Amino acid sequence: MIKSLSKQIALVYILSIFSPSLYAYKLGVGSCIDQNLKQDIWITIKKHNIDGFIFLGDNVYGDTSSGNLDKMKRAYAKQKSNFPSWLNKKDIIAIWDDHDYGVNDGGGDYKNKNEAKKLFIDFWKIPVNDIRRERQGLYFERSQLIEDKKIQYIVLDTRYFRSPLNGKTNNYQPNKSPYATVLGNKQWKWFRKTLRNSEAEIIFILSSIQVLATNHPYEKWANFPHERKRLLKEIKLASQDKTIIALSGDRHRSGIYQNNFFLELTSSSLNKASSIAVEYDPLLIGRTYPEVNFGLIEIDSKKNLISLSIHNKLGQELQSKIIKL
Repeated sequence: MIKSLSKQIALVYILSIFSPSLYAYKLGVGSCIDQNLKQDIWITIKKHNIDGFIFLGDNVYGDTSSGNLDKMKRAYAKQKSNFPSWLNKKDIIAIWDDHDYGVNDGGGDYKNKNEAKKLFIDFWKIPVNDIRRERQGLYFERSQLIEDKKIQYIVLDTRYFRSPLNGKTNNYQPNKSPYATVLGNKQWKWFRKTLRNSEAEIIFILSSIQVLATNHPYEKWANFPHERKRLLKEIKLASQDKTIIALSGDRHRSGIYQNNFFLELTSSSLNKASSIAVEYDPLLIGRTYPEVNFGLIEIDSKKNLISLSIHNKLGQELQSKIIKL
């Protein structure tokens, strides 16, 4: 009996040392989920026992060319019944992109953006005392403590203030005007102050559109080169004593990108696969995955590791990257 108990204690000790997920805090990540398509990917995500989920935009498809919000209202009503009940019990962070903003590739000149914002706030049940109810746009920050690690999420709004795009749909060219903006003046000041004053050890910067990608002709920060340069400068400065990770969606393909001072995980789409076209980018690690997918972030504070990974709808890992803190 004593020998048996000793073996059990030894086994628990060994598992506590070698189990990679025993202390890991897990976040699911995804974007682009159509309310009119199957959402069986939630069955797979549930098996990973996530602690929270980050929605990176296009959380419903309710946009119209006119910007009328009747379709958006119906989209939210249907999506509410699509999400599994277990998901509602998790910690959720959400930001919008164009299809839950109201108009495809829409920016700051969208006429119904305040009404769309109210629909977003109501759907995600944003608390009555939340700053997003008072300010223009949906940007905000959230902090948490995971074991002994201070984590901060800086959530950007790349729609409400954005200047017009240059070029035609799916063939955008850089808007080189020094006055062209993605975030707008108020959000920029807030972002710079929030990032520079952060006491967190790990910062996740959430952007619905891609930060590091430059080669493709769709929406991305590179369409506004002056803004992107400012953003990268601020992240580089903060990365001297912090781990910075950018999270993005939008593309209907996933991938991991890296420059000299931070990583970006793009996770898209949860149920709308893209074309199989091969995509290249100087900052892309490996390849992109146009199939239905989700991202997974595991924060292991005991081992000082963060794991970023991409999984298909069967749960198979497509790509991963380990960050040592």
